Amino acid sequence: MPTPAESLINLETRFWQSMVNQDAPTAMALLHEPALMVSSHGTIQFDRDGYRKMADQGSMIVTSFELSDMDVLFANDSTAILTYRVKQAVAPRAGGEASVQDMNDSSTWIRNGTQWQCVMHTETAAQASGVGHGG
Repeated sequence: MPTPAESLINLETRFWQSMVNQDAPTAMALLHEPALMVSSHGTIQFDRDGYRKMADQGSMIVTSFELSDMDVLFANDSTAILTYRVKQAVAPRAGGEASVQDMNDSSTWIRNGTQWQCVMHTETAAQASGVGHGG
């Protein structure tokens, strides 16, 4: 049986795989409603229908990912924060060459009954030097 931290890492990985698979229903089941996101595009709050619209109609799609340097911090029994590095390939939905991005991400998960749901996700471009993880 996986540890609580391993379970959350598995959920985060499942969310990423749902983006690659363009499987919005799986991603939506993992999201709290509403959820927040902070990225270079700004801050947004969205519900599950809003996520579906982004997933189905967004101009860019995730084509692959590699998660590393995963850390899990439990703020309490029902709140966990994951931080990690991700190498993601994104491509235009309409077709074209993918670009690879190295990012530092975090996700905040809350327990809603027996189910963990992602309530907030952040992403920041990683520095080319690789400095920054762990202090």
